[in-house]
Amino acid sequence: MALESGRPGELYELPVVPVPAAEIALEELELVYAFIYARVGNRPDSEDLTQQVALKAIPRLREGASAAAVRAYLFATARSVLAGFWSGRFGMPEDELRDDLWVEKSEPDAAGEQVERVRRILDRLPGNYRRLLELRFLHGYSLKEVAAEMGSTVGGVKVMQLRALRAAAKVGLDA
Repeated sequence: MALESGRPGELYELPVVPVPAAEIALEELELVYAFIYARVGNRPDSEDLTQQVALKAIPRLREGASAAAVRAYLFATARSVLAGFWSGRFGMPEDELRDDLWVEKSEPDAAGEQVERVRRILDRLPGNYRRLLELRFLHGYSLKEVAAEMGSTVGGVKVMQLRALRAAAKVGLDA
């Protein structure tokens, strides 16, 4: 469709093209991942649960649904998937899980003390072990990313990570 030149400053109304619901959902999955990660606390489980949400929710989305409706459905599905996850973890039926249910730590420890302890342990490790553990666990790098960063292979990084964790555990007993 060609636009005829009009007066300077004249506004044209662009046609509205609806965004498919599945495309909206894929954009919202990062928020769903953050939501799940905040409740699970570890990356592998969070990634798996986010995939479960996508597999359950995306095929059931209505075309033409608003972004808010898609987001609400994704988060409702995420809560359902989390309930199943925690139900399996705690060995109790999903309907008995409540929002106010939590597991108390046996020894409460201030976050500042934990950070300082980790810093002391890392400082006592050899440089390559310290760098690997920082990349993997503090920066969230994948094995492949760490291998590229350190100029090694994925297999080499796996072996070095095992050794670094063992060394950190040994140092941690002394710290």
